[in-house]
Amino acid sequence: MKNIIQNINKAFDHRIRLGIMSVLMVNESADFSTLKELLGVTDGNLASHAKALENEEYITVEKQFIGKKPNTSYIATREGRIAFKNHIEALEKLISKS
Repeated sequence: MKNIIQNINKAFDHRIRLGIMSVLMVNESADFSTLKELLGVTDGNLASHAKALENEEYITVEKQFIGKKPNTSYIATREGRIAFKNHIEALEKLISKS
């Protein structure tokens, strides 16, 4: 029997990373404050999980100033979008086999 969890991507196995990617899949980008509010997480949690996704090259980070205030935005990369879609498809297949 084929391993039914082999296509589940470890990069998305935490709920915060799953949430970040979910938001970015339906939005062109999202800034730090928006993600923090939508996901209900602390600054440190969001930053560390975003860094993990950035290290996998699934998201890119853009930093800029709006007026004198720093703004950090996140964008899903092409590779990130493909990996996330494959992950969701693997989860759907897993659920349908249960």
